[in-house]
Amino acid sequence: MKFASFLASHAATMGGKDAVVCGTERLSFAELDKQTTRLAQALRDQANVTPGQRVAIYLPNSVAFVRAFIAVIKAGGIAVPVNLPLSVPEVAHILSDCAPQAVFISEATRVNFARAAEAGPHILSIACGPGCEADLRQDELLDAGEPRAPLDIPFDADACMVGYTSGTTGRAKGVVLTQSNYAFVNGYLNGWHWHLTSNDRHLCTTPLAHRTGMARLMNMILHGSTLVVMPRFDASEAARLVREERITVLGMVPTVGRMMLQEVEARPEDFASLRVALVTGEAFPLVVKRRLCDALPHVRFYSFYAMTEAGAIAWLDSDEQFTHPDSVGRVWPGVDVKLVGDTGEQVRVGQVGEIWVRSGEPGCFSTMREYFHRPEDTAKTLRNGWVATGDMGRFDEGGYLYLMDRKKDMVLSGGYNIYSKEVEQAIQTHPAVRDAAVIGVPDHLFGEAVAAYVELDDGAHLDAQGVIDHCRERIASYKKPKYVFFVPALPRNSTGKVMKTQLRELYHSETTAA
Repeated sequence: MKFASFLASHAATMGGKDAVVCGTERLSFAELDKQTTRLAQALRDQANVTPGQRVAIYLPNSVAFVRAFIAVIKAGGIAVPVNLPLSVPEVAHILSDCAPQAVFISEATRVNFARAAEAGPHILSIACGPGCEADLRQDELLDAGEPRAPLDIPFDADACMVGYTSGTTGRAKGVVLTQSNYAFVNGYLNGWHWHLTSNDRHLCTTPLAHRTGMARLMNMILHGSTLVVMPRFDASEAARLVREERITVLGMVPTVGRMMLQEVEARPEDFASLRVALVTGEAFPLVVKRRLCDALPHVRFYSFYAMTEAGAIAWLDSDEQFTHPDSVGRVWPGVDVKLVGDTGEQVRVGQVGEIWVRSGEPGCFSTMREYFHRPEDTAKTLRNGWVATGDMGRFDEGGYLYLMDRKKDMVLSGGYNIYSKEVEQAIQTHPAVRDAAVIGVPDHLFGEAVAAYVELDDGAHLDAQGVIDHCRERIASYKKPKYVFFVPALPRNSTGKVMKTQLRELYHSETTAA
């Protein structure tokens, strides 16, 4: 019960300090520890949650989410966060896949939960907040629960969460993560690199159900820092919170960085307390990064490459953001990375290969323990302790890793491997382009051709030939797009990643109709 011992220590040494803040609600470490212990006992007594059982958390960003997550783990259960933007069929898939004993819901998720669960066996529902009908209520469980933690949890029961992959390349799979995983990555690695202490105050701008939001929650649990959670992201509200809550660490995906830029440049004094900005999730456009750094010279910006299955893989220090702007950084300490070719051999420096990651026994340090109830998928991804990420990359002589593409997104055209990331970066350098995404599409002559979907800046004008000519000047001619489509906005999931499956569906529907 590692998390429980951390919280008990924080409650004993700094019990009156804010642990979590969301909207008008605040919980101190003493209150959070006491409430989650009582809720954990009630989950055992009234919801029949036993060690190893899954409990879904289908809640918006809130104190209730944090309380439920910690209580499930204290009860010996395994938390299954469910992202709110998921469709009903996607939620139904998660519920069917993990078969939870219970689910925390709110008025915001009640209807979609009912629709997602209607075809399966009954799942005990626990309501959080007013206006939500359910089998049980969190506030009543809090009142009924005894202030003692369950003691019959097996000492080796370390799994604490099943996190479902974003589904950008296929059906979502549940990744089994452990308390040891989080202690190593968010406790040790984060703390060592970013000098985190109990004095820090973190602002969570992304869904708690996503990996980046969960990392900020873990920083609170493991370091005793304060977690300030935004119910939903708004750039002006984020700026206000940084100022009024004296935020020192700001976590964000690049989309949030783009949206924050206007606030930062207009009122940099609001960000005087900020000392660290953490960016992950996708490539951070260099021009946005430069403007943020220029506006906030006192802030250290760190970007890093991570994934649910492999944890933290590589990072760029603040001083390296512009010396190696195209790199995802050097490998984290305690993590091994090798690049593997098509025949299984390790490729040489400068060559492109699939990124494989290892960090001791799976589930003990950085890498996942397994996919939930998917032994065949686990065997495909975990190879003698190595996680085969499906990402393609290359190392330079200095040990910097460059992310080239998702292996499945690589375009094979006329015998050439074309990495969509390289084409996207070329298009993104055009001054009229806000963002771009590249996919491979069928071509009767070359097998596949490059299709680019382009999002223009407001008021900008550009035609397809202009995009192609711009690319021809920056990359080899065979890599340039054959097709260019302009869209008002690229389809993204809840964390800002472009959903290329939707672009492929869009291309198929348009070409079929034509």
